[in-house]
Amino acid sequence: MILALAALALAPATSGPAPYPAIAPGRSDCTPSNGRKVETCDRPATCGDALCRALAAEQDRDYASSASEFEAVAAAAPAGSPTAARALAAAGNMWIAANQPGKAAMALDRALAGRGLEADDRGEALLDRARAAESQDDLKTARAKVQLAVESIAADPFLWYFSAALAVRENNLPEAKIAIARALKLAPTSPEILFEAGHVAAAADEPAAARDYWQRSLAAEPNGPTAGAARAALAAAEVPLTVTGKVAARPDGDGEGGDGPN
Repeated sequence: MILALAALALAPATSGPAPYPAIAPGRSDCTPSNGRKVETCDRPATCGDALCRALAAEQDRDYASSASEFEAVAAAAPAGSPTAARALAAAGNMWIAANQPGKAAMALDRALAGRGLEADDRGEALLDRARAAESQDDLKTARAKVQLAVESIAADPFLWYFSAALAVRENNLPEAKIAIARALKLAPTSPEILFEAGHVAAAADEPAAARDYWQRSLAAEPNGPTAGAARAALAAAEVPLTVTGKVAARPDGDGEGGDGPN
């Protein structure tokens, strides 16, 4: 029995972005419209007001504006510099949150084209590029970028969460099981990962295991953003449907991947 749970598993992309590479160290007195100070660049000649506006817009959940401002930061920085690459990676992340994967793909491709991103920063940008590709139904590119991201961010449980959900869309249940097992090992109490484990079990026609994972997901965070999806999945557990929907968005909605690492 395969259930239509991909849409239930994940909040819309506009619910919140994933973390992105830091543009530069330091803090300033930049205060967005919501009154909260934000971390920003300590080198105004390089970043300036555009970075302040980008971070303020993100806090206000105006992700399209945030993406545009990050692109302005990149344009003001030296071409090919780490600052430019990180700003473009941040812009790509914001475009994903704004549900504009085409613009995300272009920004991320530019960020990844040079050597400005290294180690975890590069891995996270590759994962975001995979998310953008999956949102455009380009599963082949999404899988290729995931495989590259594994080289540097294998300790990120969301990488395996995403890989598992992507594998379900690819009708590759063995890969989905391997990936979700790795995610669970890294974050065994994450309600989002427990929910996706149920989704994988349902796709594999293991209804008892699916219900157990959804119950554990609900117990882990009864009032969290995944709770409604878990309740709906449990209520619909006997209804045979087809897996549909996107997997690119993080399910937590707070922009921090359920307080996990990314």
